[in-house]
Amino acid sequence: MVELDHIDRLAAQHLDGYLVRKDLVRTFSRQFPVPTYVVEFLLGRYCASIDPDEIEEGLEIVQRQLRLRTVKAGEEELFKARAREEGEVKIIDLINARLDAKTDSYLVTLPSLRLNDVRIRSVLVNEHQRMLTGGFYAEITLAYDAAIAQEKNGRPFAVESLREIQLSKRDVLDTLEQARKNFSTKEWKEFLLRSIGINPATLSERGQNAFFLRMVPFVERKYPGRRRHCHGG
Repeated sequence: MVELDHIDRLAAQHLDGYLVRKDLVRTFSRQFPVPTYVVEFLLGRYCASIDPDEIEEGLEIVQRQLRLRTVKAGEEELFKARAREEGEVKIIDLINARLDAKTDSYLVTLPSLRLNDVRIRSVLVNEHQRMLTGGFYAEITLAYDAAIAQEKNGRPFAVESLREIQLSKRDVLDTLEQARKNFSTKEWKEFLLRSIGINPATLSERGQNAFFLRMVPFVERKYPGRRRHCHGG
């Protein structure tokens, strides 16, 4: 079991529900065909605790969801068959949408199932417009309609419902602002460095500040980076 130090306990107290233990993420490394942030999202939902029993229970839920809802290479037809036999199937996939002008309707692409003509209601597209601008990972309920499958050019698959998988909650900045008041400047800097996988204990203050400087362009788009020019001689 991981031993919690002062920074860990502060974070657990003031950022409950927002923390992900990186060692838990490594537990699922390369087991499932989804990006790491998808695993982090699920761990944040089910394992956001410092209680060992709650974490163990959450890990079982995450393991089960990833095993049952992610489509590994060669399993595409198996999931499609489940949708046909059971009426629907739940998957975790990258969802993209486009407007089909010929039918005045939206169609979805689900790459893990190699489907590019999945029906979706306009209301879902309007609620999740990011699917029109590059897409996002989501937990998707995919339905199958046998009657539509019998029609000429029928599209039997449809997105019945979905839940976005995203890295942060909408009010995360407000939560961080409130939590910051409970950390000293030194503690907050150490906490931020840990959040990107850096152990601050191995760095001097100058080294820590160098990492923060390198992160500035991620939050300040027009930050003028300094270039070094090498001259011969």
